[in-house]
Amino acid sequence: MKYVLITGGVVSGLGKGVTASSIGVVLQACGLRVTSIKIDPYLNTDAGTMSPFEHGEVFVLDDGGEVDLDLGNYERFLDVTLTKDNNITTGKIYQERKGDYLGKTVQVVPHITDAIKDWIESVALIPVDGKEGPADVCVIELGGTVGDIESMPFIEALRQLSFSVGPDNFCLIHVSLIPVLGVVGEQKTKPTQHSVRELRALGLTPHLLACRSAQPLLENTKVKLSQFCHVEAANILNIHDVPNIWHIPLLLRNQNAHLSILKQLNLLSIAAPPDLEAWTRRAETFDNLTDSVRIAMVGKYVGLTDSYLSVVKALLHASIACSLKPTIDWIAASDLEDDTAQSAPEAHAAAWKSLRNAECVLVPGGFGDRGVCGMILAAKYARENNVPYLGICLGMQISVIEYARSVLGLGKANSHEFDEDTPDPAVIFMPEGSRTHMGSTMRLGSRRTLFQTPDCVTSKLYCNPHYVDERHRHRYEVNPDVIGVLEEAGLKFVGKDETGKRMEVLELPGHPFYVGVQFHPEFKSRPGKPSALFLGLILSARGKLEAYLSRHQNGS
Repeated sequence: MKYVLITGGVVSGLGKGVTASSIGVVLQACGLRVTSIKIDPYLNTDAGTMSPFEHGEVFVLDDGGEVDLDLGNYERFLDVTLTKDNNITTGKIYQERKGDYLGKTVQVVPHITDAIKDWIESVALIPVDGKEGPADVCVIELGGTVGDIESMPFIEALRQLSFSVGPDNFCLIHVSLIPVLGVVGEQKTKPTQHSVRELRALGLTPHLLACRSAQPLLENTKVKLSQFCHVEAANILNIHDVPNIWHIPLLLRNQNAHLSILKQLNLLSIAAPPDLEAWTRRAETFDNLTDSVRIAMVGKYVGLTDSYLSVVKALLHASIACSLKPTIDWIAASDLEDDTAQSAPEAHAAAWKSLRNAECVLVPGGFGDRGVCGMILAAKYARENNVPYLGICLGMQISVIEYARSVLGLGKANSHEFDEDTPDPAVIFMPEGSRTHMGSTMRLGSRRTLFQTPDCVTSKLYCNPHYVDERHRHRYEVNPDVIGVLEEAGLKFVGKDETGKRMEVLELPGHPFYVGVQFHPEFKSRPGKPSALFLGLILSARGKLEAYLSRHQNGS
């Protein structure tokens, strides 16, 4: 197995995940099979219980793993299906089971470092691209920045790994920042010099530098970096700001990053020249789009857009498939509520103006009761005004509560999540869930949804299969006892689980596009292969859904 390690220095948030994904894309384009591992040095076992405000979205894998959002980047860029073991955390490593070490004194070296190395070497062999046998290259991203105290055991384990596998099987790429001070206007290399010096003091020497900057690196900056960081000038890559992240693989290819990596890994003889024609087309298409579609995103965590990263990417994939640029209006659900009209009238007016100007409405997933009333108002507005609406997970449950209140006249209809004593529970706690243990106790991962009829919008968008497998993350569900009255009142549940008792997809016949799904279709959306439901939302926003469906029903 060949390993490419991505580390980061100076500051966090430099884009190590996108860099790692892009390197994987370039190596794939050379005909190599690639897998990925993300190391998160935090003490949590996984990302499942972490705040979206603090750490961005929790990405869900097929096997139910709740992982860092960078694994979402890997899956989208490389079109692979990863496992929860592809995300290593300190919390997963620091678990000594009874008798594991036969009474020895358990130490960071060698026990913890050995456990890390064993984990990396075993997971690297798991095929993730649907083919038999292990990949050719494993790209490892080490989270955080060099020098963080919690990442020290991982740095030491990776140093040992580089030594044990040999120089021809290990390539280290260090991502660093080249700032420009406003007063001087000069590209400063000193932060990168210090970062590399710290890395070398820990026993790791970078083979390539990936330098993040606002503008392209000047030649004298490269010369200085090469001289003081002990890296060949040809191996100093510049990842400057670009119009969209699909340019990053092209940027790396244009700087011959693949040749430097392949040379270090002794793979030049078996690799082909990189074929990035599809990526080039995709990046240029996006750059040249002029028409945009306005989408109202009504959620709880709109203060940090990374909280809904996969939803944003899915909207991007679907919009580009329709030759449109997505313009997302971020609306804090609580700003739509009547209480905000009193406390912050300007925010309330701005939120409603954004909602009314939108061509479609999306209510994504979330937990807790903050902003729920605002989401219900958004769902009601979309339903009554024939505005295309997609509700995901909580967004589906919101549409059920709204329909029960507005159409059935059950004014106190609610979810047990928000009101345990509601006399009209439209959404209930799932029997198999746990109210005391929050981590990994939800209904997680890929689950099957059976379509109840082929004559529904969702089934047609998925090209009329009997079922679809999509990823889930929830502990509440639509109350089976209210399905009958809701369907009599016009709401149709067109997708159910394999037992037939758990509602998965709802639609409102007669509405241009009013769809709620219990699963998260955004997690399986890919560039060039948009999620069916997001595509339906964007098509409907432009009044093109019926024409698209009739075209595809006719086999064209």
